[in-house]
Amino acid sequence: MSGRTHSKRFRLRKGSVPVARAHVRSILTLWLLGELADDAESIVGELAANAVVHAKGIGEFFEVGLRRRDGVLVVEVSDSFQWRMPVRGDADPDDTCGRGLVLVEGLSDKWGVRPRESGKTVWAHLAINRGGVAC
Repeated sequence: MSGRTHSKRFRLRKGSVPVARAHVRSILTLWLLGELADDAESIVGELAANAVVHAKGIGEFFEVGLRRRDGVLVVEVSDSFQWRMPVRGDADPDDTCGRGLVLVEGLSDKWGVRPRESGKTVWAHLAINRGGVAC
């Protein structure tokens, strides 16, 4: 089962975020990685929402990628917004936003961002063998 990949594009609009989350769950269930679905879904939800908010008017789509390799599930969200790379910040208790990347950091084993020819990809790694049971 190592080496699986899947990607799908979604329209850059608010209503696409829950659709992307549900899609991630269905793919991980198909790959027999349902134990990672909650975390992967939450990560995709945060990153897709960021794409919708910050890349609005830049492109028409965001893309969700899933890759299984070497005991790691790689979750990626790509968009066309390239002028400012995301940076994890510390939100004040009264702030209504600004916690998305803190959540991504807390749920993932490692995360980061890389530029693309047109835009960026934010990625997160989830260890497949989290519970100590070999896959």
